[in-house]
Amino acid sequence: MNISDTKATLSFSDGSPSLEFPIYKGTVGPDVIDIRKLYAGSGKFTYDPGFMSTAACNSSITYIDGDKGELLYRGYPIEQLAVNADFMESCYLLLNGELPNAAQKAKFVDTVTKHTMVHEQMQFFFRGFRRDAHPMSVLVGTVGALASFYHDSLDINDPRHREVSAIRLIAKMPTLVAMTYKYSVGQPFVYPRNDLSYSANFMHMMFANPCEEYKVNDVLVRALDRILILHADHEQNASTSTVRLAGSSGANPFACIAAGIACLWGPAHGGANEAALNMLKEIGTVENIPAFIEQVKDKNSGVKLMGFGHRVYKNFDPRAKLMRETCYEVLQELGLQDDPLFKLAMELEKIALNDEYFVSRKLYPNVDFYSGIVQSALGIPVSLFTGIFAMARTIGWIAQWNEMIADPEQKIGRPRQLFVGSTTREVPPLDKR
Repeated sequence: MNISDTKATLSFSDGSPSLEFPIYKGTVGPDVIDIRKLYAGSGKFTYDPGFMSTAACNSSITYIDGDKGELLYRGYPIEQLAVNADFMESCYLLLNGELPNAAQKAKFVDTVTKHTMVHEQMQFFFRGFRRDAHPMSVLVGTVGALASFYHDSLDINDPRHREVSAIRLIAKMPTLVAMTYKYSVGQPFVYPRNDLSYSANFMHMMFANPCEEYKVNDVLVRALDRILILHADHEQNASTSTVRLAGSSGANPFACIAAGIACLWGPAHGGANEAALNMLKEIGTVENIPAFIEQVKDKNSGVKLMGFGHRVYKNFDPRAKLMRETCYEVLQELGLQDDPLFKLAMELEKIALNDEYFVSRKLYPNVDFYSGIVQSALGIPVSLFTGIFAMARTIGWIAQWNEMIADPEQKIGRPRQLFVGSTTREVPPLDKR
């Protein structure tokens, strides 16, 4: 970042002296006013609920321009990465800043592949959970528990330890997600295979069983790989900020990622694709769409069109077009074009894209609308959708955490507050209360 030639001058109407603050320029995006000396100079804090106007860090990993519908990983447009790279290449890029050449990719894939197994004792750890436990609660527990098994990589100040932890988390997340699913349905755990790609290996661990051979379908594997790429990172969102905040205390990386998973579990964050699919099931049939649309338009109904629009992207979600293509490829491959639920989804998409009410409000289908349909077609249960999201986002969390630890300006997070409670008062005796 570069210091601008101009400075920001803050004047106060209460008679306090004006203050000047440096302005930093990023490579792209809005300029940033450095207010770190505001309290020392004025005795005042800023007030920004939700941190809508606050840059909590500097980062070179992911950039989003919501007005343009732009998402860049290390400068590369998501539209190009999803077509010309696979998930392992995207992981390497997010971790190291550049795309790998053939030799670098081969070494990286080999390293990740050879770390996919988890400690055998983890299977006994799973037995402590109820079979009907929500997958995200199981993942919070099992990912956090990894710190109990891998003491040799917990020194966050050692770059080599951070590298080993990153590889372990990327490699073991698919195994843990698949184990979570298998445990919930009462099937035996399936061990990872070193001869399969990252996404193919995950699908094998999810759907194979001892009774018959599981045949890898390249179209479905490619669909899953694209889901992972599109969800790998998304700048300073709630779960990423949670990982950074937890990491700022010096917590080990497994604990930090578990914190990110817990945050992602929230329905306002990681549960959007699950909500979109549940909405389709509630609509029921194509014939019910017009009545549903009218309810959505009625502000007093409380009914929302899930999977459309996005808090960050004001025009369109750049990931949605890519996910839409994948959605149609998967439905075609599986012969599900005439499945009632998927026909309903496509008809709802068509109506919403041509209805002036939604078009004028720029409520276009987002990535969650299509990814829920794709995951359902792949055979992934709705309750595990957010687990797949966590598997994809782990690389982003790790890259952001690693960047924060290496940043000489990083300090333990300590947001301030506007206190609106009681002033100092005396505690009366019990008989006078």
